[in-house]
Amino acid sequence: MALIPSSSENPASPVTEGSTPHVNAPQLQLFVMALFFIFGGITSLNDVIIPKLKELFTLNYTQAMLVQFCFFTAYALVGIPGAMLVKRIGYMRGAVAGLLTMMTGCLLFIPASQSASYPVFLLALFVLASGVVVVQVVANPLISLLGPASTAHSRLTFAQAFNSLGTTVFPYFGSLLILGSLASKSAHQLSGAELDAYRTAESGAIVRGYLGLAVALAVVALAVWYFRNRLNEEKSAEGSKFAGGDLLRRPRFAFGALCIFLYVGAEVSIGSLIVNYLMQGHVMGLHEQAAGKLIGLYWGGAMVGRFIGSAVLRFVSPGKVLAFNAAGAILLALISTQTSGMVSGYSLLAIGLMNSIMFPTIFSLACEGLGPRSADGSGIINVAIFGGAVLPLLTGAIADAAGSLAVALVLPAVCYAIIAAFGIYARKPAV
Repeated sequence: MALIPSSSENPASPVTEGSTPHVNAPQLQLFVMALFFIFGGITSLNDVIIPKLKELFTLNYTQAMLVQFCFFTAYALVGIPGAMLVKRIGYMRGAVAGLLTMMTGCLLFIPASQSASYPVFLLALFVLASGVVVVQVVANPLISLLGPASTAHSRLTFAQAFNSLGTTVFPYFGSLLILGSLASKSAHQLSGAELDAYRTAESGAIVRGYLGLAVALAVVALAVWYFRNRLNEEKSAEGSKFAGGDLLRRPRFAFGALCIFLYVGAEVSIGSLIVNYLMQGHVMGLHEQAAGKLIGLYWGGAMVGRFIGSAVLRFVSPGKVLAFNAAGAILLALISTQTSGMVSGYSLLAIGLMNSIMFPTIFSLACEGLGPRSADGSGIINVAIFGGAVLPLLTGAIADAAGSLAVALVLPAVCYAIIAAFGIYARKPAV
């Protein structure tokens, strides 16, 4: 699908194979930035509710990581259908569909709390994530079309900074609302009806937070629906229907999709362990709420790095910047696992700064030259985000087996090494 201006001053023109239509409407740019902010913030809230649910349902690390598994499994199941839906109904209507699905997922936290059932919480997270997937299918290719192809890396990185703004703000207030309500007693001390009542009462904080999000999502969906005809949208060129297998036969795109899988898995694995990692006595020995507030530093580093990266990427090869940042993430993980105290804690949090440009840079490097098949490529990339389901689960299993969160960080480090190799491989523009 390609976009063309809808104003009378810029009449519609045919979209041909290989063309790059540009849209410069300020309202559209604000709309896209808002989408990045929303789905980034909601995704990062998982890092807050994981320690909450881990305590309420007395889970080990592997079981707690099912939160991320169910959330990111939606990318595997909904990514391709989401791309097909967006191609069929258009970007703006697709965004509305995604936002309403997210709202439904938020409302499902009500029966999850009332039933005091962990599986129902997981179902709510899956539905919520399904809406996030559709919104992300809309946002990524749309921001690439808002200017010249030569600055797509920089523009997407800048948009991702708003994603990071959401991931920085949401965990802080989520920690105050959700982790701040932990009672003096523990689920380990209770059983039977008393335990169910405790879980229902304590999960009420989660419900209140997500109900507020549901209201906000409804308002945004109404605003987007009002502007649904702001764009004239034309279907992709004939013969360019969704064909994931065809795109995956392109080595550069396939390697990039793999790296999205690894990057999201590594980023989510580290983010999910931050609270428990910082609570360790030999690291910083913090309480849950204090550790939860520091999640914002991890995601805030990504935000700062993306604003800086949007400028750097205008002058430096995106592949070289990607390789440099991936190597930096490995070094910081090594420092964190081999030290203690504040050095150990803050070096782990600083990995967020290295993560900053990875997703948008991998995405744009992999999708160079796709033209009118951008929605197809975005759909496959969203399937690759399934790494956020698989790798955290494996990281949790390693932590349980080794009895050490430091040992579990080896897996994200391996992921960063492969990403560095892709940066070197894709350092030259696609031909």
